[in-house]
Amino acid sequence: MNSARELPLQLHPRWDRSRPVSLSCVIPCRNEAGNLGLLLPILHEILCTIAAHWEVVLVDDGSTDGTPAAMRDWAECPGFRAIELSRNFGKEAALTAGLQAAVGDVVVLMDADFQHPPEMIPDMVAHWRAGADMVYAVRSHRRDESLVKRTGTRAFYRLLNWFERVKVPEGAGDFRLLDRRAVDALLAMPERTRFMKGLYAWIGFHAVAVPYDPPARRHGASHYSVWRLLSLSFSGLTAFTSWPLRIVGALGTVFALAGFGYGGYLTLAYFLEGNAVSGWTTIVVTLLLFFGLQMVFLGIMGEYLARIFEEVKGRPLFVVKRDQGSGLIPGS
Repeated sequence: MNSARELPLQLHPRWDRSRPVSLSCVIPCRNEAGNLGLLLPILHEILCTIAAHWEVVLVDDGSTDGTPAAMRDWAECPGFRAIELSRNFGKEAALTAGLQAAVGDVVVLMDADFQHPPEMIPDMVAHWRAGADMVYAVRSHRRDESLVKRTGTRAFYRLLNWFERVKVPEGAGDFRLLDRRAVDALLAMPERTRFMKGLYAWIGFHAVAVPYDPPARRHGASHYSVWRLLSLSFSGLTAFTSWPLRIVGALGTVFALAGFGYGGYLTLAYFLEGNAVSGWTTIVVTLLLFFGLQMVFLGIMGEYLARIFEEVKGRPLFVVKRDQGSGLIPGS
């Protein structure tokens, strides 16, 4: 038994949740200069009313606007910490950087674009005090999205949960509250291809869903194009599921049996009835079909091999360029 892997999960036993709580709020940012000035004063007011001790951990993920400068200004205020990554490593890496820096009894993950309403945090804390280890916000509808995106989202979650023991709830994103034990469980997992929605579900714990209607963004636009969403979806499928490899094996077996059966049928027909064996057209079409299937299967296996390649290189998830502000003192 690997005690080193289990140790972080034993550091924080279940405590009395009626006592004053320390809360960390992690906000990954990319080109959110226009939103930070509006969000952080509201968040500051809310946190002061619900937590005895609190901190806001801002993580800049390679912004190209005034986001780093705005973060540095806020880092001069008590309770705010600004972490700047050396480049754009992706939202999953930025979330992990924030989780590593956060020291509160509970940690809230949220975006800076106002689509994660800070007014929901007191309700999340109330669910935590009632016994929940994880409280996540779930979209009550997707009427504001296009038909293509709604259809693609439903298909993605069906494929993601197909044959899997761990079910990822549809409509749940990164807006959630995590108990310290859940945070330690997430940080104990060493993989570098981090599909956070899957990891949230994998660690288990008592989770409570809170429905909400995401408001419109105050400033800026989404950084996720259709092609990037497709790429992230495929990465999530290959990082969190293994059924595509099983499908490859199953289809290979089916086509092999079909080929043997058809070959046996032609051989038997030739000896019994003297029928001529199918000609050039049948051979070419069959070969093209199987060559195409082989390329698809090799591509699927190549994606999994690429995941292994990324893991064995052992590179860090992110590189911190600058860390300013104090935030919470560990143990406060």
